[in-house]
Amino acid sequence: MKQFIAKLQRLAKQHPKRICFPEATEPRTIEAVKIILRKKIAKPILVGDQKEIAAALKKHHLSAEAVTIRDPKNDANFSRYLKQFLQIRKEHGLQEKEARQLLSEPIYFATMTLYSGNADGVISGAIHPTAHTLRPAFQIIKTHEKFHKASGVFFMVLRKKLLLFSDCSVNVAPDAKDLAEIALDTATTAHMLGLKPRVAMLSFSTYGSAQHHYVDKVREATAIVQAKNPKLLVGGEMQVDAALVPAVAAQKCPKSAVQGDANVLIFPNLDAGNIAYKLVERLAKANAIGPIIQGLNKPVNDLSRGCSVEDIVDVTAVTVMQAQEKLKYK
Repeated sequence: MKQFIAKLQRLAKQHPKRICFPEATEPRTIEAVKIILRKKIAKPILVGDQKEIAAALKKHHLSAEAVTIRDPKNDANFSRYLKQFLQIRKEHGLQEKEARQLLSEPIYFATMTLYSGNADGVISGAIHPTAHTLRPAFQIIKTHEKFHKASGVFFMVLRKKLLLFSDCSVNVAPDAKDLAEIALDTATTAHMLGLKPRVAMLSFSTYGSAQHHYVDKVREATAIVQAKNPKLLVGGEMQVDAALVPAVAAQKCPKSAVQGDANVLIFPNLDAGNIAYKLVERLAKANAIGPIIQGLNKPVNDLSRGCSVEDIVDVTAVTVMQAQEKLKYK
C-alpha cells in the first residue's frame, strides 16, 4: 500500500496549506518539516520561542528562512488574538490575565492562528498527551455542530488493504448517538480518501447472537446511521471476523450489507479501538496514520508520542487534504 501514502502526498502537493507545528523544537518534527518542504506538501509554520526554534533548525541543518516562525511573545497578531480568545470564552468566565498566559503557550497561539484564518491546520502531540492538543481545539475551533462529538480515526495501511479504525483516541464510552456520529464522520473521511465506505459496527455479537446492553447500544447506533444515511453500506452489530472474512459473513450474517468486505471499522468504546489499532500496528506491521481528528470546524490533528518522522509527514498530508475539503464546501 505504498501507493496510498504516495497518493496522500500527491493530493496534498496539489494545493499545499499553511500548517502550524507548536512543538517546533522537537527533533522528529523538524526532520519531518525538512521532508515536507522538500516534497512541497505543506507550508510549515513553526510556533514558539524564535531563538530556540532558530537554534534547533540550525542544529538540524535547516535554514530559518525556509519556514515561517511565529513567536507569541512578539507576534503582531497577539492583541487581536487575545480579544478574539476572550470573546470566544467569555461565557466560561475567562479573564484577561489567564487568557494572556494561555495564549503565550504555542498550542493555544497555534490554535488561535488557525481560528483567525492565518493558518489552515494544526499538528501537535509528539511530546504531549492528546488532551494538550485537543483542549484548545474544543475551546476555540469547536465541533461543526453544538453537541457533536469529535473522534479520532486511524488509517491502517496493510500490505494489501487499507482499513479505517474509529474511534481510537477521543471518546472513552460513546453512547449510541455518539457512535452513530463517529460512523458517519468516518464514512465522510473515507470518501475524502476516494474510498467507497463499507462500515462495520463492531460488537462481540453478530445480529443478535448475544444479548447484552452493550450489544443494544451498537444495534441502536446502527439504526441511527441507517436512518441518517440510507445509501451508506453499514452492517451491525457484528463481530470483527464477520466484518473482514467473507466466508464468516456468509455464515453469520448472509443478509448484511457488509459481507466480510468492510473497510471502516467502528469500535464500541475507546478500550476496543485503542487496543485494536496498536495490536494491528505491532503484530501485522501495519502503518498506522493518525489519529486524524474528525468533526471539528477546522483541522487539528494529534500525533502519537511514539510517532516517527514519517508519521508526522503522513499526518501533515492528511491535514492538508482536510483543509482542502473545508475550502471546497465553503
